[in-house]
Amino acid sequence: ATEGKEEASAAENNPSRVPQGKPGERSSVLYSAGQFFFEYLVVVSLKKMSDGHYEPKITYQFPKRENLLKGQKEEEERLLQAIPLFCFPDGNNWAPVTEFTSETFSFVLTNVDGSRKIGYCRRLLPSGRGVRLPEVFCIISCLGCFGLFSKILDEVEKRRQISMAVIYPFMQGLRESPFPAPGKTVTIKSFIPESGTELIKLTRPVDAHLEHVEFQALLQRLSPHLILHIFASAVLERRLIFLAEELSVLSQCIHAVAALLYPFTWAHTYIPVVPECLLDTVCCPTPFMVGIQMRHLERVLDQPMEEALIVDLCEGKILRAVGDEEEILPTKLQNEMLTSLNRHNNNNNIHTSEQVNTLVSEAFVQFFVRTVGHYASHIKWSKNGSGTFQERAFCKAIASKTNRKFVKKFVKTNMFSLFIEEAEKSRIPQEGKR
Repeated sequence: ATEGKEEASAAENNPSRVPQGKPGERSSVLYSAGQFFFEYLVVVSLKKMSDGHYEPKITYQFPKRENLLKGQKEEEERLLQAIPLFCFPDGNNWAPVTEFTSETFSFVLTNVDGSRKIGYCRRLLPSGRGVRLPEVFCIISCLGCFGLFSKILDEVEKRRQISMAVIYPFMQGLRESPFPAPGKTVTIKSFIPESGTELIKLTRPVDAHLEHVEFQALLQRLSPHLILHIFASAVLERRLIFLAEELSVLSQCIHAVAALLYPFTWAHTYIPVVPECLLDTVCCPTPFMVGIQMRHLERVLDQPMEEALIVDLCEGKILRAVGDEEEILPTKLQNEMLTSLNRHNNNNNIHTSEQVNTLVSEAFVQFFVRTVGHYASHIKWSKNGSGTFQERAFCKAIASKTNRKFVKKFVKTNMFSLFIEEAEKSRIPQEGKR
């Protein structure tokens, strides 16, 4: 990622330099309990430049890192240069204010080795009198667990209103605690002047693949019908652009769309909120899933781009489509999913967000079970334990013509290939993959 203009254009011309990511990866790294909760807490503030505009800069970093090897140092500097851009992706048209509703959002950065880090952000107005500028507290972690980090950011915000000094002992305590296993709780002791020692309980949800997700955010903004059009486009790895003004809406909805693909993983460019200087990401010929603030709509529509699905999350409508979205998924399965989504929509008020997550996820997992769930029986194992996927026999085994037509396209996607590669490596029965 990038700071100066020259670097910005370098990043735009060389997409591999643009931070990319896929959410909620289920690698052992991402979900291993017992590792650090986070790598850094940084504070990003807006600094006034000589020409009057504001530029985001890191004004605090915890912990400070010394003794890094040369390679690690470069890697870290690249990470620290990218962070301000993603904490204030809405550019530098800020002015001091007296009131500001704090917001929570997240972004994903990809390292050179392909590993990913997630930035969990809370943008807030520091306490004080008169006009002042918002600042962003950003926690960098390789752990995908949005709900848990939102709770941690609540604690950070509460302490920020007292003084910066009370934040650090809390973060130090958190850093020394092991990350809990799914369903488990970790308790952190924290002292606050005036109110004494508090015990803060942080619990991880039982179902690890849903802990980065709020499907309700999607259901509140889009009809089930449109959600299925978006899902169909994502399943065939097309280009998807989401528009909204609030960063929190963009990041929640995009994480939710990517999570609909479980147990598959979006393997292409993934930027929940595109910083202003990287807007021509939308000219990429490769698949992407990106979020763009509504104020940039004109600029985006003026770009010379390939076919893409453009979704307006404010109005809950599709602004531009390829045109065949209705025909991608097998009709019978599409209708079953619609019924299922409509049911949750009607009872929205009686379901907790965890229940909605489980119900929605189940409907989409079932779709994959019904179309490609028989993949494990079409892996041929050699004596040395390596597997080879028999694609033709796998497609042939599908009785329904419409399902077969869909699957023939789906097997050509990157996400299906990556999934099968994993399956060919592990001789463990694949039922657990569901």
